This record gives sequence, structure tokens and C-alpha cells, in this order.
Amino acid sequence: MTGPADQAGTAEEAGTAREGAPGGKAGRLRSRMRRHRGRAALAAVVAVALGLVVWGQLAPKGDNVPLSVSNAGPGGARAVAQILGRHGVEVHDARTHGEAMDALTAGEAPTLLLYDRNGILDADRIKSLTAASTRTVVVSPRFDTLRALDSGVRQAGVVPDGSPALEPGCALPDAQAAGQVNGGSGFVYDGGTTCYRPPGSPAGLLSVSADGRLVVLGSTAVLDNGHLDSMGHAALALRLLGSSADLVWYLPSLGEVAVDGTPRTLGELTPDWARFVGPWLVIVALAAMAWRGRRQGPLVFEPLPVVVQAVETAEGRARLYHDARADEQARDNLRAGTLSRLAASLRLGPGATAEQVTAAAARSLGRPAAEVRELFGEHPRNEARLVAWARELQTLEKEVKSR
Repeated sequence: MTGPADQAGTAEEAGTAREGAPGGKAGRLRSRMRRHRGRAALAAVVAVALGLVVWGQLAPKGDNVPLSVSNAGPGGARAVAQILGRHGVEVHDARTHGEAMDALTAGEAPTLLLYDRNGILDADRIKSLTAASTRTVVVSPRFDTLRALDSGVRQAGVVPDGSPALEPGCALPDAQAAGQVNGGSGFVYDGGTTCYRPPGSPAGLLSVSADGRLVVLGSTAVLDNGHLDSMGHAALALRLLGSSADLVWYLPSLGEVAVDGTPRTLGELTPDWARFVGPWLVIVALAAMAWRGRRQGPLVFEPLPVVVQAVETAEGRARLYHDARADEQARDNLRAGTLSRLAASLRLGPGATAEQVTAAAARSLGRPAAEVRELFGEHPRNEARLVAWARELQTLEKEVKSR
């Protein structure tokens, strides 16, 4: 019999079970999340990595032009441009001559940095740039560029390999404040005030004209990202380029090559004397062909001065196989030669297969065909076994011929 207390306990358990039903679902959910949390973490890592890759592909990129303010590589000049910008200098990145002239005209006492490494600009455009700028800093200029500047600065060679670090050696305040610079692979110039002179040379890596408006710098290492933090490069770059609030950074490109008129034809480029030399060369070539191209007569058989016996040829080839360790090649040649001679001895004809030859040799000797076939199919593993195997083939061939 069930008493009142038992009935009350049963009702309480039923109520607890009904109240715990939603909690059971939540527990199963938490258990499922714990089981799959490794996969969820992996999916999150993959999603973040994909996001970084997409962002890296869509993010704006610079270029790889040497001394470009958009180039963050070792040969670029983004670092010095950013440092100048923090010091109040606005750097104008000019990509064409027109953009450079507009920036120079709009600026207040602007400074021009010109790095024409391919010698693209002509004299007229160079003069227009220098006339519009208050100060011009030319990096590693070519002979034509210096001639167009007409400032008295001349090329004087390169920095010797034994002079990697150069002292200022002049009274120029910018050089005195900067200190040593790297002169490796740099050019030296003569004329005006020269600084950073290699030992025993009057020319220097840095040359400033008498009026101070032109600065010639013979090394890109003073400005590029890879060397800016070494020696006095940063100090010298800031003092040379940061004298005014506007800096026009101009790197001429191949798209600005001046093209005058239509290109000349091959006939226009050919000198006048080539009109007479060309036909004469054709006549000489035809005469040479007729002279050297005539028949020399039929071939004549001539006996050799010596007679080389077949055994010497075989021994020479065997030595070559031995020196080259060509055991497989030697094995194939021995097997093919034995089969060819056995086919002739057994009168099987030149079209007989290896299987037919081994079967006929086994019948002739009264041996099992499998034994003869196994002998011909063996692959010797070393030279000693190769020699023994060749002797076995020779013995087999002699037995067949003696029947």
C-alpha cells in the first residue's frame, strides 16, 4: 500500500523531472559545444587568416622604383619621406615633368630632388626645373644632366673600394653636422664646395655650387631605406632636403622620353657608301660559292694504315664498360650475342625470339626449358658474378654447337 508520504514523494519527483527537462536540453547543448570547440577554434583561425590574406591583397601597395617615396623596400625612400613629413616638410611625389613644374610653381621656396638614373630629361626640361626651384638636389647625375645644369660641377670618377666610410672634410654645416657617410659604390664630383672626399682625391661624394642652389649627391645609399639608419645618412638627408616647407620629389620615367617626329627608316639610317658596298659583297659571295662549292670528284677507297683485330675492339669496349660500371649494359650485350649465335647454330632464322631460342637449346641439350630460361634471365649483381655468368653462357653455347 502507498501512503500519503509516498504519494507526496512521487509527485515531487515528477515535478522535478518536468522542471529539469529544459535544463537537460541546455546541458546537451553545452556538451555538444565542448565536444566541437576544437573545430570551432580552427574555423575561427582559418577565417582570420583568410581575412588577412584578402586585406593584404586589397590594401594599397607601393612600387619597386629605386628612391621612390612609395617604395618600402631597401632601395626605396619611403622612410626619409615620412621623417620629413613629421618635421613639417610636405613631400610632393611628382611622376611627370608637368606635375613637377606645377608643384614647384605652387610651392613656397620649394626644394627639388631629381634622380634621373636613365638620363631621360633633355637640357630644356632640366633648366626649367632648376629655374622654378629655390634649391635643387641631384642624385648621381649623368654627364648630360651635369652639362645641362651648367653649374661648374663635373664628374670625377667613383669612390675607391677601400673607402667605405668618408669623413666630411669640408666646412659645409650640413656635412659637419651629419658626420660620416657610406661611400661604397658612389660617384665623386669636382667643382664648387666638395665634401666626403676619398683619401688623396680633390673630388667628393657631395658637391655644392658656389651660390648654394645646386647640390650634387653621388650616392643613393644616403637616402634609401636600407642605409638611412647607418652613420650620418639620416641627418644629412634631413638637412639637404628639409630646408623648405615644400619638397618636390621627381623621378623621371621612361614614359617621358622625348620623341621628335616619325622614326627614321632603314634606308635613311644606312650610310651612302653602303649602297656600293652591298652589291659588291653579293658578287664576292657568289664568286666564293662558285670557287669553293665545286665538286671534288667521286669518293676513293683507301685502305687503313693498320688493321684492328676484332678481339682488340671487344677488349676495348669491355674496358669502357668496366670503367663506367655499366654492368647492365654488358649483361644485355652478352645475352643478345649468345642468343643470336645460338639461333644461327640451331637454324632458327633471324626472326626467332628469345623464348624460341631457349626452348630449342633446352631440347638440344635435353635439359628442362625452365633451367635454360632462368640462366638467360639472370641479372648478375656484381662484376664477379657477371664474369661467372658469361662463362656459363659460353659453356652452354659450346655444348649446343657440339651436338
